[in-house]
Amino acid sequence: MGFFILRRIGVMLLTALCLTFVVFFMTNLYPNLEKLAKTQGNFRMSEGEVQSYLERNGYLQPVFVKYAQWLGVRPGWTFEVDDGYRGRCVRGTVSAEDLEEAPTYCGILQGNWGYSTVFKDEVGQIVSIRLGLTGKLMFWVLLLMIPMALIVGVLAGMREGSVTDRSLSTFSIATTATPEYVSGVIFIAIFASSAVGLQWFKGTATAAMEDANFENFFLPVLTIALYGMGYIARMTRASMTEVMTAQFIRTARLKGVTFSNIVLKHALRNALIAPFTVIMLQFPWLLNGVVIVETLFNYKGFGWLLVQAAGNNDIELLLAVSVVSVVVVLVTQLISDIGYVFLNPRIRIS
Repeated sequence: MGFFILRRIGVMLLTALCLTFVVFFMTNLYPNLEKLAKTQGNFRMSEGEVQSYLERNGYLQPVFVKYAQWLGVRPGWTFEVDDGYRGRCVRGTVSAEDLEEAPTYCGILQGNWGYSTVFKDEVGQIVSIRLGLTGKLMFWVLLLMIPMALIVGVLAGMREGSVTDRSLSTFSIATTATPEYVSGVIFIAIFASSAVGLQWFKGTATAAMEDANFENFFLPVLTIALYGMGYIARMTRASMTEVMTAQFIRTARLKGVTFSNIVLKHALRNALIAPFTVIMLQFPWLLNGVVIVETLFNYKGFGWLLVQAAGNNDIELLLAVSVVSVVVVLVTQLISDIGYVFLNPRIRIS
């Protein structure tokens, strides 16, 4: 097990390097850099002024050199300008003395994620705040979605073809087939809008960023949970149906084991392997897939930050968001692989 984990961590690091380099290369294409220069200056800048801006900010270096500096495995760039020195590891134009006191390496390995050109703040601080807000949203979504999906899937799979099975399966398909922007608008119109008259939820998700409660936080949580639970419930139902027809279940029935014990002690654990994979896949989906819901409810979390970074061509911020997304995907896949062994002892890692 230990060797397997070390090997997977090595593969994860290599995969992370490849994926982050692809994102870094795409964000540092010249049209993006030109747009960044004109955004920071003015859109009437000449080609020479654009070249001057990009050169004094280190953007015209070879892509592999910039990537190594961004990682923090190569010394940061420094250029002499008319009124002093500019460098990756310093802010603005500084004197020679200040440049000597600045660190030589200043990449993500040193905890320097760069500076946001839109929010005018450290990228690391921005990402940590928005990630915390989305983490709070994810926690309540998972707390509602997973038990609800497992209960629906198990009840539907216990007796295949019954009225309960058909009813719960129809409900699961309907929730998955309804996009968040549709269900979210419907929930807002019915339960929060003054036009209909219910107004059960008077708070806004923006207020939930500071003080989350049932009134201002339940609708976005319910919108995401309903969309995600259908897929998990369908996978649980399919696995449960397959397990209930297995030989060891028939043997347990012939031995006189009660139906509840068969379901809870024998069938459920074996049926959870496929749903467990789907549940672990919900983490990267929730991290980046909440873009629509966070935008719809004006909840400024990680998904909202992704939209802002991409829409405003904020290269450093977009790279940081990409790194976090890649790490979450790889870590959840590692956890799911390890979880297989505990859910099913028949699975062995060579």
